[in-house]
Amino acid sequence: MRPLTEEETRVMFEKLAKYIGENLQLLVDRPDGTYCFRLHNDRVYYVSEKILKLASNISGDKLVSLGTCFGKFTKTHKFRLHVTALDYLAPYAKYKVWIKPGAEQSFLYGNHVLKSGLGRITENTSQYQGVVVYSMADIPLSPLLQKKTKTRDNLPPTPSQLLQ
Repeated sequence: MRPLTEEETRVMFEKLAKYIGENLQLLVDRPDGTYCFRLHNDRVYYVSEKILKLASNISGDKLVSLGTCFGKFTKTHKFRLHVTALDYLAPYAKYKVWIKPGAEQSFLYGNHVLKSGLGRITENTSQYQGVVVYSMADIPLSPLLQKKTKTRDNLPPTPSQLLQ
């Protein structure tokens, strides 16, 4: 378990900024304590410094996980978010999309969301922007990229709006 290098931090923060923007600072400096990001086996963990100090007694090869896994670095050094980060990203998300109950199950099985499956969308969401997808009951489902917004009103109900 080691701190992220400057390059790894930059790549990860750029990815997180697509979803939460300038609220990134709120993840690290929280009112209930200071949290940090640590790398272990190409996975990035979000952990409080208090728990990090307690875990320093465990050797790295015996340690399986610590804190919440935010994502992983691929072999090409790109950062991929995991769904476990959703509980921390959802309250700070700049752009949100709500999908209808009929499209919810299809989306959870990995299909794109059609225009007819969109319930609501936040204003001024640009194309290919990172959004957090919610059910109509305000339950966060997934972070992903949005395909189209500006021409959304002029399209027929069949084109894909959200890319899985």
